[in-house]
Amino acid sequence: MTDPLVIHDLQEGLAVLTLNDPTRRNVLSSQMMEELLRCLSDAEKSPDVRVVVIAAKGSVFSSGHDLRELAQGDREEQTLVFSLCTNLMESIRLMSKPVIASVQGLATAAGCQLVATCDLAVASEDAAFATPGVDIGLFCTTPAVAVGRAVPAKVAMEMLLTGEPVSAKDALKSGLVNRVVPGDDLLEATLSLARKVASAPTSTVSIGKPAFYHQMSLDRPEAYQIAQKVMVDNLQHPDAVEGINAFLGKRPPIWSTQ
Repeated sequence: MTDPLVIHDLQEGLAVLTLNDPTRRNVLSSQMMEELLRCLSDAEKSPDVRVVVIAAKGSVFSSGHDLRELAQGDREEQTLVFSLCTNLMESIRLMSKPVIASVQGLATAAGCQLVATCDLAVASEDAAFATPGVDIGLFCTTPAVAVGRAVPAKVAMEMLLTGEPVSAKDALKSGLVNRVVPGDDLLEATLSLARKVASAPTSTVSIGKPAFYHQMSLDRPEAYQIAQKVMVDNLQHPDAVEGINAFLGKRPPIWSTQ
């Protein structure tokens, strides 16, 4: 029996999904992406999961698409691979639960895209990020969708045009990751952040995350129209009523969805 390509571990409301193909640098093959999609779907449906963490085994977080798979496929098969990848990335963005990347070593091409797509990211000091497709004649156009929305345009274009890796320190400066920690502390630092996020009522997070991404795609006046409606709707939820009453009464809140 072969080991699963994605290891699923549930602890304290956190679903830790670990890419488990280190000998192939955790390449995002179709099989790997399908397994990750299934795990994300299960986490979204589970009332026991409040936050998802995506980690990886080995010295490389993910080297991106399986180039052998792409090279051996015809145009239709290649289209299916990129469609599957888009579904994976969009499932992370659209799911109601926060997703945090825990990144060690290299995250390149679609692997970098995966990090940029996650809501938050914690990186080890030795992590590096690159979109090196230009070096093999295949511009990282789909990774650019996520990377170009996570960092300033000129930073993204330098990554895309040169293919050179960005250090964890520079990734932190540009906003690609939230925190950089020593390698030995990576998982615990990620889980600590995940626990903090998970301490909020799930109802509030499930309202706020989709609204954030929705309003970010709009111009400012329309974004405010959407945001104010969401806040009024949010105020009607029992957890908002409880949270405000607890704050005013100077007592800890008791969430209905925790």
